[in-house]
Amino acid sequence: MRWLIITCLFIFIVFLSIGVWGYNHFIEPGQLTDKKIVIVPRGIGIERIAILLSRQNIIEIPLIFSIAARTIGGNKKLQAGEFLFPKHSSPRSVLNILQNGKQVVRRFTVAEGLTNKQIFDLLESTSGLVGEAMMPRIEGELLPETYHFSYGDDKNSLIKRMRDAMRKILDDLWQSRSPNLQINNAKDALILASIVERETGRSAERRRVAGVFINRLRRNMKLQSDPTVIFAITKGNRELMRALTRKDLKIKSPYNTYYIKGLPPEAITNPGRAAIKAVMNPLNTDELYFVADGKGGHYFSKNLAEHNRNVIRWRQISK
Repeated sequence: MRWLIITCLFIFIVFLSIGVWGYNHFIEPGQLTDKKIVIVPRGIGIERIAILLSRQNIIEIPLIFSIAARTIGGNKKLQAGEFLFPKHSSPRSVLNILQNGKQVVRRFTVAEGLTNKQIFDLLESTSGLVGEAMMPRIEGELLPETYHFSYGDDKNSLIKRMRDAMRKILDDLWQSRSPNLQINNAKDALILASIVERETGRSAERRRVAGVFINRLRRNMKLQSDPTVIFAITKGNRELMRALTRKDLKIKSPYNTYYIKGLPPEAITNPGRAAIKAVMNPLNTDELYFVADGKGGHYFSKNLAEHNRNVIRWRQISK
């Protein structure tokens, strides 16, 4: 009987020592010498996650981590995704990161003035997104902006966020539009904003360019915007790697504003917030024309004679 008690006590001490050692290992700083990002795939169990973490030098002993995840971790599941583990993360802190699911935040940035095709190509080249992107057929439905996403997010969920963001910003800015705005509806404002977006990259010019186009619409003059001709040729699917010709300006297309009066039937690109805001609140001006000044901006004029002089200046600069 005495030997049985001694044996049981010995076994208890051994297991207690192992438990204390294991717990100390669980809470002590880990072996990771620098912060590290690890992707935990979906559908794998605790043991496979522990092995993955061990191979990435996040933890040292997979068995201790697995036991802790099933006991100390309670009922919280380990999350799949992309996680950042700080330098010397203890197994306990690693477990906490995986249970709380605080994933690495990735960024997807869409520049103002990109077409749907360009945004599609950007989506396809962005790592961390999954699924087959279903892009809108009509330009102007996606708001250029920086969007945050996590590893494994679906491309179409990001497209939906871009579409929802455009709808919201368009509705908000339409509600705060100038009371004398000569545009019938928010869709027309979006179409004109897409033209303004492609006409100038200078923020200081946007309202002025918008004002010129509003004046031309009011007088039933053709907009005569080069970017609309380019879109009529390329349909937004490629860059036009040459200068426009006189023949191009005569293309019979509903998008060619040298050929039609008024606005094209749809947007020619995805305009940013600033361009939309400029169209909703254009500069009050008498100007009807503008031409490039060779410095990234434009010469503006109120009549054709003045405009023709500016065109001569531009041609001299561009030689």
